[in-house]
Amino acid sequence: MSSSSNRTEQTFQILTALVDGPLHGYGIIQEVARLSDGRTSLRVGTLYGALDRLSGEGLLVLDREETVSGRLRRYYRLTDIGAQVLADEAERLAQQASVALERLKKRGALRAVLGGGGTV
Repeated sequence: MSSSSNRTEQTFQILTALVDGPLHGYGIIQEVARLSDGRTSLRVGTLYGALDRLSGEGLLVLDREETVSGRLRRYYRLTDIGAQVLADEAERLAQQASVALERLKKRGALRAVLGGGGTV
């Protein structure tokens, strides 16, 4: 398993998309777009490269395959290890965000950053 410093926002979003249950590739792309309010748009090649890598790390497993309209769909599922890695990464990001917000508050810039007007 690689360290969290090697994780990208896309990887974080893919793992998050799978928390509620197995999804196929296009379902992951749609869920990532929804969860990120459209800020993260995965390309197919990027997604399948990430799925292979995350599967190799034991963070995801192939849940099942089914054929729909003559096309094979592979559904991926988050493993317990993947859920723990995601939880650790979410905690790390939350701590970093907390530090940034606290520093902005001390600077008196938090109101401006959060849309309260003024200058930073």
